[in-house]
Amino acid sequence: MLIHKTKVQVRFGDTDPYGVVYFVAYFRYFHEGIEEFLRYIDIPPETFFRNKKEKYGMPKVAANCRFLAPAYYGDLLEMHTSIKEIKEKAIVFQFHFYRPPETRLLAEGNVTFVAIDHTWKAIPLPKKVAEKIQRL
Repeated sequence: MLIHKTKVQVRFGDTDPYGVVYFVAYFRYFHEGIEEFLRYIDIPPETFFRNKKEKYGMPKVAANCRFLAPAYYGDLLEMHTSIKEIKEKAIVFQFHFYRPPETRLLAEGNVTFVAIDHTWKAIPLPKKVAEKIQRL
């Protein structure tokens, strides 16, 4: 299983008034991790999320996050992005956050994407996407 690691600098705008990472920021981090993961496996994000030429899209249909320990303004986090599950019509990415050199898990989550055609009907994963992900 491929785990792609991305550094995440916690910015002031990512935090609540106490300097703790606000939960919504993790969902932005997820998206950044997905884009970097896709680039790493040679899938341009701009053709993954919405591919006008091949008339398909990959919208997010579910996302969740569990917060186990706080991260703070100024922290440099390490986000591990991987594929949790591949289904006929969906891909589930998973994320784990750490604050190196600590090994304690700070947060974890998942995001599910479903393949759709230009009419918004669920379809099997596009062949190019499925092949590249299944090789991991």
